[in-house]
Amino acid sequence: MNYSLNELIQSSNNIVFFTGAGISTESGIPDFRSPGGIWTRMKPIMFQDFISSEKWQLESWRRKFEIDKDINIAKPNIGHKVIAKLFKLHKVSYVITQNIDNLHHDSGIQSNKIIELHGNSTFAKCLNCNKRYELKYVKRFLEKNNNNYTVAPKCSDCNGIIKSATISFGQPMPEKEMRVAEKAALECDLFIVIGSSLKVYPAANLPIIARKNGSKLIIINRENTELDSIAHLVINDEIGKTLSNIKF
Repeated sequence: MNYSLNELIQSSNNIVFFTGAGISTESGIPDFRSPGGIWTRMKPIMFQDFISSEKWQLESWRRKFEIDKDINIAKPNIGHKVIAKLFKLHKVSYVITQNIDNLHHDSGIQSNKIIELHGNSTFAKCLNCNKRYELKYVKRFLEKNNNNYTVAPKCSDCNGIIKSATISFGQPMPEKEMRVAEKAALECDLFIVIGSSLKVYPAANLPIIARKNGSKLIIINRENTELDSIAHLVINDEIGKTLSNIKF
């Protein structure tokens, strides 16, 4: 049976979106993993190295504030806005995202309906007690005259290590977020993958969970993915262009 994007969306009332880097590249944020991306130019800092070495903590903060120059000026694009509009029409139950850029929040989706599998780059947390720190505090600490990136920040409550609230290579996935994401995948009637290569596990299992439980599956991505064969509809095109054709 041939399906269209509009038909599948109009016939569904419990849609889950799963977004990857592809949706945010259209806002000017580089894809970390693609050819020419950040991880092809510099080796990622492993979580174990970060927690065991102040040198790597300082290097991680240097890189973060350099990368943030792109993220901080980015705004939600047409793809984010269409998803937000569908959410406001009560068609979407959750947005699961691999992105750390906060753009789904900025688009107007309520925070408790956004599941961030890889964390959020707009604030930091103590790895020991989970106290939240704003990035302005961290940057000010690192750049003050008697420091200048020579001493890494520590928690004022417990002296624990402060880290950007993102999931690093080698860092365990957040258990609560994964549980909520799996439940959303089990309960949805339409699961839409947007801009993800579906190569990062266990997150890439979520479309399979949805499909096995009877949900329709749409994959919108520039390149082919390993799960295209089980999808009801595959669209290899620009995300904003594709989603702007949705009829409300």
